[in-house]
Amino acid sequence: MVLDLANSISTLVAHKLAAIYACSYVGSIYVSKGARLSFSDSRANLDFGYARPKELHERWRDDPDVIRARLVSVSTVTILCCLWATAIVRGLIEVRNKTQTDFSTALVVTRTYLGITSPGILPLFVTPVLYLGPLYACFLGQTLPLQRNWSFQEDVLSFFFSITGVRNFLVAPITEEIVFRACVLSAYYFAGAYRSRMIFLSPMVFGAAHVHHAWETYNRYGCSRAALKRAAIGTAIQFTYTTIFGFYCSYLFLRTGSIFPPIVAHVFCNVMGVPQPGYEISQRPDRKLAIILAYFVGIIGFMSVLEKWTHTEGNLYWP
Repeated sequence: MVLDLANSISTLVAHKLAAIYACSYVGSIYVSKGARLSFSDSRANLDFGYARPKELHERWRDDPDVIRARLVSVSTVTILCCLWATAIVRGLIEVRNKTQTDFSTALVVTRTYLGITSPGILPLFVTPVLYLGPLYACFLGQTLPLQRNWSFQEDVLSFFFSITGVRNFLVAPITEEIVFRACVLSAYYFAGAYRSRMIFLSPMVFGAAHVHHAWETYNRYGCSRAALKRAAIGTAIQFTYTTIFGFYCSYLFLRTGSIFPPIVAHVFCNVMGVPQPGYEISQRPDRKLAIILAYFVGIIGFMSVLEKWTHTEGNLYWP
């Protein structure tokens, strides 16, 4: 049984730790020169929703060299956050036991608090149940694996293993969940925070960590009033859905005591994208009722299995 370190720090200290984790992660892409973006001072009065052409000397977030530098930055800071979490656990154990604790022992304990544990199989399938509607639409379009319109070269190699694919479907989900879920939630657990607060308040840190994209949007869309409007609306929408998604991933982490279900959910949602029932129905109007039914069955099924499939015996966070 892992030593329970709840109520070992104050809520204020937990807030500071959460801020350190978040600022370290976001700040890493600005500290590194290769990861920073650069824009010209040119302005463009473009219609709402239209980006200006990229100039030769500019560096945008989807440039391959920028992506590579950012992958190195966030991966490095994620490792440092885990080491920092280990140092915190070591200090808390020493204070609690009033004895010296070696780093290897602290690392073993930290592994549990960061959720480097097996959750079983069922928690990994909760998110696909919610996406039954979009999956059925993919089935109708013959784009699921091994169907007629699916290609290993395009849908696996090019999609997942391109530089943008590695960022979107590998490094970003793993590093973000480790930092914003495992590290942040463990800090609040050490402060004795209620589970409801950890689920519904801590994801705001995750949502706020995406606000910096507003500056990029403003510059890419011409530094005009329309660009400012788009940046404001886009940032508000992104903050909202990343925070809501954070609620779900925080629940998965606390409910299972494992970081793997949130990572799998993050990857799966990034691959599937935002559900578009209207578009899917427009593509197959002859299956409109079936698509709507698949969406409803997915939502009801998700609500039915969420609690049952995420129950994990011996979970420190949700005993």
